[in-house]
Amino acid sequence: MSELRFEGVTVRYGATTAVDDVSLVVPPGSVVGLVGESGSGKSTLARAAVGLAPVCAGLITVGGAPVPSRGRRPLQMVFQDPYSSLDPRMSIGESVAEAMPRGAGRAERRAEVARLLELVHLDPTRAAARPAELSGGQRQRVALARALAGRPQVVIADEITSALDVSIQGAVLNLVRELQRELGLSILFISHNLAVVRYVATHVAVMRDGRIVEEGATDRVLAAPDHDYTRELLAAVPGLSTPTRSPR
Repeated sequence: MSELRFEGVTVRYGATTAVDDVSLVVPPGSVVGLVGESGSGKSTLARAAVGLAPVCAGLITVGGAPVPSRGRRPLQMVFQDPYSSLDPRMSIGESVAEAMPRGAGRAERRAEVARLLELVHLDPTRAAARPAELSGGQRQRVALARALAGRPQVVIADEITSALDVSIQGAVLNLVRELQRELGLSILFISHNLAVVRYVATHVAVMRDGRIVEEGATDRVLAAPDHDYTRELLAAVPGLSTPTRSPR
């Protein structure tokens, strides 16, 4: 897998600056967590990487090469709501196959769909099912399979557990960890929940008002955060004590 790098990226909508001069690196084969409350700019940064938000300044690269503005991109994104990201008129097999690079024959595509569904722990015989026939957790697994079908160098996971029941969230997080370990994926994992990020990411960046206010190794940031905002986020997580300011 490849490195994802944001260098001085700014995103504006009219007079509103949603992302302000952000620099962030996702090293090859690692999971970097990006946390912040709603409106902090984290999802906008992700959308900029996949061409869904306008980059007014700065550069986004994958493997040292600028992300192309057209054509197939080396990144795939998994969105918060798996139901809205899947076409309800298509079977899950068709949705996964649609994301594959062109050129493969029909039999090869069917075999690859089956392999990807097994990879995300879904029975390949469910390929003919429609999204409405699946649970939320199953639909999110399909969304992960669809992202992997594009053979990305980097996967961006944007709040992929926040729309799921608590009982299902753990299973999806375990799947993300398993896929990262088995495939060596480079993942930018976005969440408002520091407890979730602590479970999947080795490095974390904290975003507020469109800027990165703190970043570092996950264990260090959660044990001894430097920024008051990080401590506020930690205080909002049940079961996590609020650390004191780290020594200077």
